[in-house]
Amino acid sequence: MSLTRVQNFSISLDGFGTGVPQSLEAPFGHAGERLHEWLFANRWGREMIGQTGGTRGIDDAFSQQFDAGIGAEIMGAGKFGPPGWHEDPEWKGWWGPNPPFHTPTFILTHHSHASIEMEGGTTFHFIDAPPAEALETARAAADGQDVRLGGGPTMIRDFLAAGLVDHLHVVVVPILLGRGERLWDGLEGVEKDYHVEAVSSPSGVTHVTFTRTGV
Repeated sequence: MSLTRVQNFSISLDGFGTGVPQSLEAPFGHAGERLHEWLFANRWGREMIGQTGGTRGIDDAFSQQFDAGIGAEIMGAGKFGPPGWHEDPEWKGWWGPNPPFHTPTFILTHHSHASIEMEGGTTFHFIDAPPAEALETARAAADGQDVRLGGGPTMIRDFLAAGLVDHLHVVVVPILLGRGERLWDGLEGVEKDYHVEAVSSPSGVTHVTFTRTGV
């Protein structure tokens, strides 16, 4: 069976995966770009946004796992757009005409919406489903490959609470946000089901991987 994976998910030292309030001008709220500076400083991250250069090393090696073996993605509505995006018939996500997913991508939302086919193999589908049902739908579309959970923190937390995450790569960034959406709330003891490893990078971030025991 395919695995359910989280890749390159950044959180602050106090556990927040995004700041507040989220808006069109500030997708990560008061966090700005601080949670992702490590990513866009390395070679893979810069290539993803159409730029050259960037560092190699630990951060770049972890980043490259983002799309390895991925056949579909699931993301929360807050990752796809700012509050009220569903009321804008022209909204097609933050990423321009060729999003970086290149797979069927399922948006968890209570608002019905026709699928949107983008360049590069990404098609956005909009579903109203609990985690297990959404994962079943995404696995069917992934055709034997793995399913990536793209965030935000609330939806990843829901999948962890349901016991549906096989591999979790969290990047702990040395900043304090103080408020926002926290990843770990309500997940006391979740680490008992995983083999946990941590690798520190010269950039200052720490890559923490949770691999389900027996996977």
